[in-house]
Amino acid sequence: MKVNELVDKLNLKVYGNANANKDVKGGYTSDLLSDVMGNASEGDVWTTMQTHKNIVAVASLKDVAAVIISNGNVPDDDTIEAANEENVVLLGTTERTFEICGLLFNLIK
Repeated sequence: MKVNELVDKLNLKVYGNANANKDVKGGYTSDLLSDVMGNASEGDVWTTMQTHKNIVAVASLKDVAAVIISNGNVPDDDTIEAANEENVVLLGTTERTFEICGLLFNLIK
């Protein structure tokens, strides 16, 4: 499955202009950056409620397919700009983290 398919199926908001044609291989959920650095895998869709610029650095380091920001949280302009520079796909949803993870799991399992 591709990130742009998830965007359509889960009605996700796209922030920035990164390539949403990346392959999705799995998922990871955490708000603790060190946890994501230690445990997320390349191609995962990372779900978090964090919105600061450091999520872009971690997403780029781990080469995740996309970052879904949950709970209606919105990244600031600096975060979106950094995501564009690093080609990190930032997505948003008003769904609670639990709900979006369940939907995501059912789509990519």
